[in-house]
Amino acid sequence: MKAIRLIAIGLLAVSFAACESRTDRTDGGGILLSVSDFDGLPIGISVNASAGGFVQIGEIQIQSVIKNPDIVGTQIMNVEIESYEVSFSRGDSGTKLPPIYVRGLFGVVPAGGTYTVENLDVMGPEQFAVPPLSDFLFQNGGFDKETSDNKMILNIHMRFFGRTLSGDAVQTAPASFTVTVTP
Repeated sequence: MKAIRLIAIGLLAVSFAACESRTDRTDGGGILLSVSDFDGLPIGISVNASAGGFVQIGEIQIQSVIKNPDIVGTQIMNVEIESYEVSFSRGDSGTKLPPIYVRGLFGVVPAGGTYTVENLDVMGPEQFAVPPLSDFLFQNGGFDKETSDNKMILNIHMRFFGRTLSGDAVQTAPASFTVTVTP
């Protein structure tokens, strides 16, 4: 009987631990964020023309979607954008990548609304200062030393991070586009 009681108490403790609320990491306070529109995407990057500068997107829209369509959005469901991250992958045979680009960003996406960012930087001087992009500088040969090619296909992936006014973490799924990099 004592063993059954101990097992029951143990199962009860496990069930309470399993029910511990951790939805703030995945729930987003009933809000989803989405990159809903791009305008002015670069299709090509000349390293020698861009080195020391920035590559930008003309305009990007971040949309807030209320998960439950039966709920009316409130101000505590507004999302304060905190930062964004740009990562890279190769669309060719190369494996070397520019470093990840992370920046703070301030703005509010109203619950069920959109936030527009103009002239958003997706690459800066630190991406051009190291291989593989620095290989395309004329003084470094003007070609990708890994693939021996004079162009590179680079996939650019962006994610935005924020918090609802009630404190729940929210982020977009990666939004991606591809550019051709040349000297």
